[in-house]
Amino acid sequence: MSESRPTEATDTAHAAAAFDATFRRLYLTFHRRDGVRRDVSPASRAVLTHLAHSGPLSIGDAAAHFGRSQSAVSELVTQLENNGLVERRPDETDRRRTLVWLTDDGRAELRRDESVLGHELLERAIERLATGEIGRALVILNDLVTAAGVSDAQDGPTQPIERNRP
Repeated sequence: MSESRPTEATDTAHAAAAFDATFRRLYLTFHRRDGVRRDVSPASRAVLTHLAHSGPLSIGDAAAHFGRSQSAVSELVTQLENNGLVERRPDETDRRRTLVWLTDDGRAELRRDESVLGHELLERAIERLATGEIGRALVILNDLVTAAGVSDAQDGPTQPIERNRP
């Protein structure tokens, strides 16, 4: 009897189904269980996100960008400043202007908000892997995203992560 060989399409379909099943298990294992933080309003989150992409800007520039009054944006910035997520600094090129800057805590808040995985559980699992394994996995996953050819996929880390472990 001759042994039948699976076609490449069947192999590809099987690989896609296996990846889907593994990805589902991965997500269900590591998804965030702490819920999304709700102490920053959507309007405040929009200001944080804009600052992260544009860099520092004045209250007037932010008001013009969001189509809101300067007093409304100033109030949002004051709330964010009180929460330690932004800070006001004099503009080095024009001391009459004050610019709003995103703080390290503001950047961390945005990263937490964007994250879909629970980092503590994920970090514990990664620690159990041999050095270099997570780096190789990230390279393969990034290659898979690139191979999809989807232009609106967000960029992720492309550098392998190395740990100081044997």
